[in-house]
Amino acid sequence: MADTTIKVDPAVRDRLMELARERGMTMRDLVAQLAGATPTKEEQRRRYEETKAYVEEHFLGGPYTEEDEKAGGQLWADLEAGRIGEVQ
Repeated sequence: MADTTIKVDPAVRDRLMELARERGMTMRDLVAQLAGATPTKEEQRRRYEETKAYVEEHFLGGPYTEEDEKAGGQLWADLEAGRIGEVQ
């Protein structure tokens, strides 16, 4: 595999070097890991569609509706605000 050069500010380079050193890896491996772990918009869209289909099939028994989205948003807000305790 041929190498290439990526031009970044010195502060970014130094940060990447520090992160790589902390993880015991080269900067090359760190950049590869970061790129591999960051999904593209298309990958995110595909994951959303797959997750939606799974939830519809296994939990809702039908289409995911606007009401479901609102209820999920409210549940999340309640959890973040501490209005709902631990789920067991």
